[in-house]
Amino acid sequence: MAASLASDGKPPWHVRLSQHLATRVSSLKPPSNVRFENPFRVLGLLNRKQWLFFLVAFAGWTWDAFDFFTVSLTASSIAESLGRTVTDITWGITIVLMLRSVGAIVFGLLSDKYGRKWPFIWNCVLFIICEMGTGFVQTYEQFLAVRALFGIAMGGIYGNCAATALEDCPLVARGIISGMLQEGYALGYLLAVIFNRALTTTTSHGWRSLFWFGAVPPVLIILFRICLPETETYKAQKNMERASHKASFMQMAKASFKNYWHIMIYLVVIMAGFNFMSHGSQDLYPTMLEVQLEFGANKRTVTMCVANLGAIAGGMLFGHMSDFMGRRLTIIIACTLGGALIYPWAFVRNGGIMAAVFLLQFMVQGAWGVIPIYLSELSPPALRAFIVGLAYQLGNLASSASSTIEATIGMRFPLETPADATIKRYDYAKVMASFMGCVFGFVLIVSFLGPENRSADLSVGHAFESQRDEEYEYDVEKSPPDDAEKNIPAQHQDTQVA
Repeated sequence: MAASLASDGKPPWHVRLSQHLATRVSSLKPPSNVRFENPFRVLGLLNRKQWLFFLVAFAGWTWDAFDFFTVSLTASSIAESLGRTVTDITWGITIVLMLRSVGAIVFGLLSDKYGRKWPFIWNCVLFIICEMGTGFVQTYEQFLAVRALFGIAMGGIYGNCAATALEDCPLVARGIISGMLQEGYALGYLLAVIFNRALTTTTSHGWRSLFWFGAVPPVLIILFRICLPETETYKAQKNMERASHKASFMQMAKASFKNYWHIMIYLVVIMAGFNFMSHGSQDLYPTMLEVQLEFGANKRTVTMCVANLGAIAGGMLFGHMSDFMGRRLTIIIACTLGGALIYPWAFVRNGGIMAAVFLLQFMVQGAWGVIPIYLSELSPPALRAFIVGLAYQLGNLASSASSTIEATIGMRFPLETPADATIKRYDYAKVMASFMGCVFGFVLIVSFLGPENRSADLSVGHAFESQRDEEYEYDVEKSPPDDAEKNIPAQHQDTQVA
């Protein structure tokens, strides 16, 4: 049942709260005239340039994840090398998450004003500098300083990657491309696990070798991006700005903040939950396997590889499902199933742990697979890279202490530790299970209460409608397929699946 716009023509979050809440259940029902499409047929709709934009964005986001997880995978080794505790080293993870929002603001505004290309390239240059620097630190203070700078660099990449991969994407392929893009995060984690095993325990420089290696692939990513132009949507926006005496970037930005501030708050809240979900299930898990379960290097590597293969599969499947089931309903299903899998994930100790970690991460990243397109569809077109990146990174800021919280609470549950052991053992599994139960519940409730803008117009024309404060084509309750024809940018209208 469709909800009408407010009398002043503004987006539906201006409608009375009671009216919004009354439709939260009915709005979850998938439209009857939408069917599941063959994902391979959908992917075949992307042209060569759209695939290249996706691949370079995927590469950048993958290496951002690789760079982040190198610390969580080597926390014990870094702690021993610098003479600190694992909890101290987790502050290196926390400070990265805290400062990511700074990078999101800086690089997000640069991407929306000056283009997707060069801010992305300079972002990758910072990756190279910070990875090399981390490998040379000699003190804990130096470690924290380099990771703080890394936090700014990491914060700038997500919004740019989402805009690059999705804003020219055919309408019917958005969900699966969103899931594939997001799982660059899981692939980055998987690569970090593999190269951690290949380098950290087999080279004379130990964990430092992993960071030095991490500085090399961004050089190739930079060369890849240099060879590509700006996205067609961004070029069209610049052309329209030059042709209009009224629609400057700053004017559109001001109008976007004025009319979208409600949705911006919602995006930050839901992204806080999502980031607690990913970091709470991943950051301390390698430490739990090593310290609590006493897994050897090979077994830890296999376990984390299985977990990330599950994450990749889940992100792609649920991302594609969201195109015909809806973004919110897909997230809710993933959270419900994820909550049911917490016990085996945390407490199974036999061979079943492989299935448990696969399925838990399948659900966690299944929910995450919806996020790039969900944020893009809800964001103001004139500030898409900025808002998507900032919402994501402010959510990271809110969840920045998740691994430190888990490690600190875990110290209240000590386990028997051999007298000759260099690292004390704690029951991290009990803490992580309780933590994840709360987080799944939070994300489910926020998603249920939130809006949805599936099949929204991501073209530049919508940005100028926003700037002129005209009527928005945004209706949370109307079935998107009914309006799909008018919402598809002209360059994509020939890509619909019959």
